[in-house]
Amino acid sequence: MNRRNFLKTAGAVASLAASAEALRAAAESPRATMGIVEYSFFRNLHSKSTLEFLDFCHSFGAAGVQVGLDSLDPSYADKVRRAAAELSMYLEVIVELPKPDGGGNFKQTVAAARRAGARALRSACLGGRRYEVFSSLDQWKRFVSDSHARIRHALPVLEKYRLPLGLENHKDWTADELVALLKHYSSEYLGACIDTGNNVALLDNPTRLVEALAPYAVTTHFKDVAVEEYPEGFKVSEVPLGQGILDLRRMVETIRQARPKTNFNLEMITRDPLKIPCLTDKYWATFPDRNGKYLADTLTLVRDHKPSQPLPMVSTLPRDAQLNLEKENVRKCLDDAREQLGMSRAG
Repeated sequence: MNRRNFLKTAGAVASLAASAEALRAAAESPRATMGIVEYSFFRNLHSKSTLEFLDFCHSFGAAGVQVGLDSLDPSYADKVRRAAAELSMYLEVIVELPKPDGGGNFKQTVAAARRAGARALRSACLGGRRYEVFSSLDQWKRFVSDSHARIRHALPVLEKYRLPLGLENHKDWTADELVALLKHYSSEYLGACIDTGNNVALLDNPTRLVEALAPYAVTTHFKDVAVEEYPEGFKVSEVPLGQGILDLRRMVETIRQARPKTNFNLEMITRDPLKIPCLTDKYWATFPDRNGKYLADTLTLVRDHKPSQPLPMVSTLPRDAQLNLEKENVRKCLDDAREQLGMSRAG
């Protein structure tokens, strides 16, 4: 083995050892009351199995998980339920809404989630980002119509199985639009999955978004974000809790006061910054009611919170380094949740 390969191997071993030591420290620390969303570990294969993901997140000291079921078989759902109970962890299940014509396996998924012991469900109307998916107001209006059809098909199933579903503000609905949508249906089984960082991309103030959606909170995607200007707008990057621009303590208190039983689930996606091209014409195609004040307020927020160093570029790192950074970021977030946000429990 030459010197270069030796140093490379030694560095990898040292990195793995440090990661293992961090996991041992997490296991010995007080457990968090925060859960983990499967998207926090999209690089690590532990997220590919519901049962393995439960074990993996337990090793980090998490209180629960929000995850998709990798099988709808009743016997598998029973195994998931037993595993969560043995680990003293809660389960929330990610589901896909019915298709506009009622198709899909929504009913079967909700039934399996109920059998597995899920406390709540999470879904989203749009898989992508509003300003990237749609180029015209007509396209957006068709999406709105389809979303209503999907929700109408979902509600009877949710009522039958008595499972609440949180619709995420997934860079699709503005805060006002999502509140209006939830008020329209006024169902105890339809609420919000509050993502604390997403809607800065739609020029919503993050704190005011949480205040608006808190009364409807079924579940959360809890995160912190950093921002940075670029010529067509600004960039957003998920960062470990406490290292970004969000008033996390205020957000926690707001949600706890409105819906005390709502779980806080970490969504720390370790990836390259996302570009928000809010200074381009295409971005504004679906925002007839957004005026210049939203843009001015958001750009002021961005400029008032310039990062001390460039936002992290993850894709340029070696694969092993990406995997380790992903785990390290989650560990840092859970540490902050316990130490700074009061999310700690014994045992």
